[in-house]
Formats: sequence, structure tokens, C-alpha cells
Amino acid sequence: MSRESNLEEAAELATDLPDPREVVGEDEEIPLREIFDDEFIQENTEFETFDEMVAASPSEATSADDLEQIPRGAWDGFVSETTIFESEEEFVFAGRDHWVGKKLGLN
Repeated sequence: MSRESNLEEAAELATDLPDPREVVGEDEEIPLREIFDDEFIQENTEFETFDEMVAASPSEATSADDLEQIPRGAWDGFVSETTIFESEEEFVFAGRDHWVGKKLGLN
């Protein structure tokens, strides 16, 4: 089961969006725990936090800091089994949309 994003629709209806450069710098890295915040994780997975999700994955990883230890194929399957998303890609893009929506005040 997947979740539709209404970010584009919300942005079209908004009248006072901030300048994107005020939201995030061009070369600024966004922490994974900020993209996959507790609200997003609790609404879309069977976990309470992103760290808990990573620790439950089929790997030696114990937190988001260890995410690169999870083999790509294993993470994709894990995401489809434990979230409302069918793939890692869908999960990542939904997290991105959630983060952008929060930063722009659209959520």
C-alpha cells in the first residue's frame, strides 16, 4: 500500500511560501533523522523512531548512523515488509516530501 503525496497541490494553494534558499542551503546536508522524523516513521511504519527501524533491519546496523551497513537489496525488502511503502525509493521520496512540507509549513 502506498501513500499519495499532496505536496504539489498544497504548494499551489499556498500564498506565502518562503524562498527555498531560506529553507535549506545549496550544499547543506539534511540529517536522516530530520527527514525520517518520529512523526513520519510512526505514521508510515511499525516503528516509533528511525533508529528503531534501522536497528530492526536485517543487518548489524543499530542506528541511522550505521545505515550504510545495510545491504541495498535487504533494505528494499525490509521497507516493503515493515512500512506502507512498496520500495526503498518510495519510502525515501515520501520522507523527502514530508520534510519539505514541514519546512514550507504545508503539513
